[in-house]
Amino acid sequence: MYRAVDQHGQVIDVLVSARRDAAAARRFFRRAMATLKVRPTEVITDAAPVYPAVLDELVPSAWHHVERHANNRVEADHSQLKHRLRPMRGLRTDRTAQTIIAGHAFMQNLRRGHYELGLNATHGLRVAAAFAELAAAI
Repeated sequence: MYRAVDQHGQVIDVLVSARRDAAAARRFFRRAMATLKVRPTEVITDAAPVYPAVLDELVPSAWHHVERHANNRVEADHSQLKHRLRPMRGLRTDRTAQTIIAGHAFMQNLRRGHYELGLNATHGLRVAAAFAELAAAI
């Protein structure tokens, strides 16, 4: 599970899994719910055929979104990340994924002004000003 912030500043937990069979989906959702420590009221996934049965078994009260554009908020926010990953040919380990996703989310949040770093700089120079402030603080 990786935590990211969407373009509206809302925290989104991004969950990834290597396989899509029922056993892997069951393990994945159990781990996600144990990590989050809450029962979700809605779950957005792609239309993989294994998800409805597993979600009905584990979280029968959750609303399962599988509509074509239901996950656009997450996908739109991560399109820049996908562009960065293509030259790297993907992520090989969970640790690499966690590091890259966390760093990318941090940079996106700096650019969008979610931190009190570089706020006085123009939009194009916000990241440079934020790193100058961070370097001065260290």
